[in-house]
Amino acid sequence: MSLPPEPGATPDAAISLPEETTRVPLALEDWATVIVMALLALITFANVLVRYFTNSSFAWTEEFSVFLMIVLALVGGSAAVARDRHIRIEYFAEAGSMARRRGLARFGALMVALLFGVLTVTSVRMVWDDFRFGETSPGIGVPQWWYSIWLPLIAFGITLRALGLFVRRGKQAAE
Repeated sequence: MSLPPEPGATPDAAISLPEETTRVPLALEDWATVIVMALLALITFANVLVRYFTNSSFAWTEEFSVFLMIVLALVGGSAAVARDRHIRIEYFAEAGSMARRRGLARFGALMVALLFGVLTVTSVRMVWDDFRFGETSPGIGVPQWWYSIWLPLIAFGITLRALGLFVRRGKQAAE
């Protein structure tokens, strides 16, 4: 994959480019997405069946589904960063010389890394507080840190993906 297409090119031109090689395979996010989606479908389907046949439902499914949707959004964000498909204002990102576009691409990757680096650090404190104070989840009463531990882990992964994108764009600029 390379930088976005030249100004005036069709949007599909960027989508049809081959994927860049990364040190950590992009299949990691792809398989995590598949697993989370499968879990969401299974527990939702099981809850629908139980509710239909017994007029009651599993209490844990809503809490666990919300957790899985948050994980899904973070994993999707990681995949978007790794593939350089995160949100950008195309008018600015695709205008100007190639050097300017590369510079903006590197700046964007650095800002994403900074954002998720800060999120990693601050969420570690949140997890520590959940653990230290013995917070429990509101629905089923399990320790809250079982859910919150995933935020700093995935945010750190996104930080690394963004730094990798920053390095790849720097190598591309040197070529």
